[in-house]
Order: sequence, then C-alpha cells, then structure tokens
Amino acid sequence: MTTSVPPVTPVPPLLNPRVIALAHYAARGILEHVLARHGLTFQRSVTLRLAAVAEGPVERQHLVDDVVDSLKIGTEEAQAVVDELITAGALAVRQPSQVRITDAGRQLYETTSAETAPLSARVYDGIPEEELAVAGRVLSLITERANRELAALT
Repeated sequence: MTTSVPPVTPVPPLLNPRVIALAHYAARGILEHVLARHGLTFQRSVTLRLAAVAEGPVERQHLVDDVVDSLKIGTEEAQAVVDELITAGALAVRQPSQVRITDAGRQLYETTSAETAPLSARVYDGIPEEELAVAGRVLSLITERANRELAALT
C-alpha cells in the first residue's frame, strides 16, 4: 500500500529585516539598471526626485537635509551629490542658498521615471490593494521606529 503525501505549501516568511532588505535591493537593482543607462546613481536619482517634486527652487540646505534623511548618509556626502548634479547640469544654483531643477534635469527625471514605471507596475501587479495598504502601514511604522532608534544612537 502506498500513501501519497500532499505537496507542502511553503509558508511565507514573517516580515523581518532580511525580507525588507531583499525586497529593497531587488527593486533597487531594477532602478539602478535603468539609471545606469542615463549616467545616474541611486543617490543622484533620489536627490533629483526631491528637486523635481519641489514647487520651485529649494533651499540647498533643505535639499541636503532631505537627502540625508532619505538615504541615511552624511551631510558631506549629500552635499557632494548635490554638487555632482549641479556640475552635470541637472540642478542650477539660484540665489546664493537655493537650487532648482533645470530643464535637462527635469527631462532626465521624467525619462527615468517613465522607463521604470512599467517595470514597477509588473512587480506590483496582482497584489491586492488591501495587502498593499497593510504593507504600507507596517513599513511606515517600521521606518518611524527605526528612525527614532537611529536618532537615539547618534
């Protein structure tokens, strides 16, 4: 007499730092593949996006602070990224303490956003909106708590 064992359905892992990191780096890998075709790094793209979504010129220090907060990098590194974008012509100095995105910078941002949009859509395709909402709430809470812990360490 033979008995058949039903197939084991893998249990999805609980959300943990490794799962978050793997998802982040997989998605970032897609983005960096697109960005590389346009001579952009991940850090430059984050900085360029912050300038692109701002309504008009921004205080340079505010932009640097946002980059530091977003990427968890040092102020000097964030300032260097802003300088790189200025040198590349994607940002321009306006008044002594402000920067603004240039037409070339906006075009670059729009091009890379358009190229990554269908890739992101395929990654998220079929995930129910309710599950995305739960994931968004949980990841936002983790981000808030991690930022608080990081602030306590520094």
